[in-house]
Amino acid sequence: MQRIRTANNGFAKRRSQSSFRSRAGHSTFRPSGNYSRNRRSKGGTIDINDFIQKSIKKAAEPTEKVAIKHIFSDFKLSPEIQRNLDRKGYKVPTPIQDQAIGPILSGSDLVGLANTGTGKTAAFLLPMLEKVNKNRNEKVLIIAPTRELAIQIEAELREFSYGMKIFHATCVGGVPIFRQIREIRTKRPNFIIGTPGRINDLSKRGLIDFGSFGNVILDEVDRMLDMGFIDEIKYFLSKLPQNKQALYFSATMPPKIKLLIETFSDNPVVIQVKSQEVSANIEQVVVRVGHNLKMEKLKEILSESGSDRVLVFTETKRDVENLSVDLVRNGFKADSIHGDKRQSQRQKALDNFKNSRVNILVATDVAARGLDIKNVTHVINYTV
Repeated sequence: MQRIRTANNGFAKRRSQSSFRSRAGHSTFRPSGNYSRNRRSKGGTIDINDFIQKSIKKAAEPTEKVAIKHIFSDFKLSPEIQRNLDRKGYKVPTPIQDQAIGPILSGSDLVGLANTGTGKTAAFLLPMLEKVNKNRNEKVLIIAPTRELAIQIEAELREFSYGMKIFHATCVGGVPIFRQIREIRTKRPNFIIGTPGRINDLSKRGLIDFGSFGNVILDEVDRMLDMGFIDEIKYFLSKLPQNKQALYFSATMPPKIKLLIETFSDNPVVIQVKSQEVSANIEQVVVRVGHNLKMEKLKEILSESGSDRVLVFTETKRDVENLSVDLVRNGFKADSIHGDKRQSQRQKALDNFKNSRVNILVATDVAARGLDIKNVTHVINYTV
């Protein structure tokens, strides 16, 4: 998420016609009607281009379109997988799927530089399902930075593997570990999807034998490193077989990730497909407002016509909870997600937001990483 800072107390708001991509940026807005760029009461707005014109593309700039060279049937996937693709209406792959599926099927290590929302999950799940379907002794370890992202990956795996009797276990915090232990022991899953902390915990209990996994996928690698999981990731990779197939997906390629890949993979195929949709559709504005008036300004914005589905970001878990409670007390339909909530509570809040039972979701950036939420009209960075 791009942070926009002001010289004075304030918060950033953005507007977009696209869905919310928590990795690459957020759908954002400038309120319509009486709340205009020139209004200065209770704090005003300033032209965001003064701050961001050097860092993002303007909407008017053309973006290069990637030519798609395949349809899904070209990859000769198993009939069961192809049926599931047909059932979902998948005919033409996205650019990352178009370029990644072939090399993964051929057994190559791969680095995919792609934002959330580009279809990268299917890009690695489909060829790995094909690999497992041909050899039921194959095992795949998928590591994601957050519980929500791991659960999203699991949901896609369920759909792509429907009717194939390929088992998986999802191992994340926030839910009782004994259930995950039972799943691993009884199902003997081909796929384990998890977060670094829970994967580490299960390995220490002897439930996960890294040496038995011939395939590893690190999704949102840069976010995992941002969250301080570099040592765990290095440990996991060091315990995997030398001849493993390793796939790395990331939005950025900082030096730490380059070194990680150079250490644990030889000559990986590198694919870069960055969605330009986010930058092209975002209008960004900074609101200048005194600290004591921020809540009033937020309520004013949330009351505007068109604020149909709003994400509000703040920095700490305590701030998230306090702000959510304050909004509910003021008559808004709001819920919250942060790391101190149980997984069931977080999932319920997300479901309520997606199903429009609440129209405001307050979150920390960490809790929302990797989420792909459709039809978000506004995102507000309340603390910048």
